[in-house]
Amino acid sequence: MRLIVARCEVRYSGRLTAVLPEALRLLMIKSDGSVMVHADTGGFKPQNWMTPPTVIEEEGEPPVRIVVRKRAGASEDRLDIVIAEVVSDVVHDMGEAAALEKDGVERDLQEELAAAPHWCGEGFRLVRREWPTDIGPVDLMCRDADDAWVAVEIKRVATIDAVEQLTRYLERIRLDPAMGACRGVLAAQAIKPQARVLAESRGIACVEVELAVLRGEREPDLTLFAA
Repeated sequence: MRLIVARCEVRYSGRLTAVLPEALRLLMIKSDGSVMVHADTGGFKPQNWMTPPTVIEEEGEPPVRIVVRKRAGASEDRLDIVIAEVVSDVVHDMGEAAALEKDGVERDLQEELAAAPHWCGEGFRLVRREWPTDIGPVDLMCRDADDAWVAVEIKRVATIDAVEQLTRYLERIRLDPAMGACRGVLAAQAIKPQARVLAESRGIACVEVELAVLRGEREPDLTLFAA
């Protein structure tokens, strides 16, 4: 995470136009592409922000200009930050331990699905747990029956945020030409309807699993098919 305390002007353009006049502010740039602009007033909410996925470009000597924009195809949102004076500019390696620890159910689901990845898709075999990317690890990296790469993200309850998280992972993974066709699977005990719709629109498969079934503590529910 990069933290910059600087005297700067911030201009947002996109769905509307807004300008924060030159003043002393805290710029927070996170490794996942999030950018937040804070003042020393106004509570916890930033004065302006940009959510990932983003492209961040920095150019020039003082005044330095940082441009934050949505990746092509997402939107036309853009932040132009013109820095007149830098008071502090530091980068901190937060490490994987800084992420919220998975709750017991997610951790158990990951262990069971790693041992039996076929629950995520027919013919799946595990390559590695916690497959690293530069924005965090994917829960499971598998290959399917056709030897294609599949990234599996596991949640207790899958929401839209889970779809966005897996989408970001896939973007990073596909930068490797050898994994350019990697597809995603979202596995959870419950998947919210809105998350399912968004996932399917992005070509991400959804799989609902139950921990008790994975552990062999009960049989899967029978599915009836009409003749």
